[in-house]
Amino acid sequence: MHGHALRLLAEEEHIDEWADFAVGAIYGAIKRLATEQLIEPIRVEREGNYPERQVFEITASGRDALVRIRRHALETIVHRPDPVDLALARLGDEDVVAVVEDRLVALQAMLDRERSHVSAIAHLLTPMEQQVMRHDAHRLQGEIAWHQELLGALPEIIVNEASRKGQQK
Repeated sequence: MHGHALRLLAEEEHIDEWADFAVGAIYGAIKRLATEQLIEPIRVEREGNYPERQVFEITASGRDALVRIRRHALETIVHRPDPVDLALARLGDEDVVAVVEDRLVALQAMLDRERSHVSAIAHLLTPMEQQVMRHDAHRLQGEIAWHQELLGALPEIIVNEASRKGQQK
């Protein structure tokens, strides 16, 4: 497949929604993969007046690398710290209730957009792709539930923080 065809496929598949990869980065990735001998050029194609396009195929070492990367992605659980946790742990003079309420509204809007998007494209997705799309919705639901729990606990937390800060003076 040549770079332009790969870019069109990535746009059609909305790769930027599935992975931390921008469609515009495809040509740079192709160069890196070729340098690492994970893909290799097999021919040059030209259609009509379009420019010549280099067609690549995956190498044996590229297939091996792909299997390892896929296995690693399936076996590794990625759980990153959320910067909001540090910000909350070191409360300042912010109106934390309003901030958490704003975050909750934003998260709900993200979930609504996600559900709407999945609903609009559901007919194009395989059953596994539908599950993958649901994963993001479930992660958002977890964030929403935590923010709701936090809002319920904030009155007591604010009193505790004020008391603790008063004792330190």
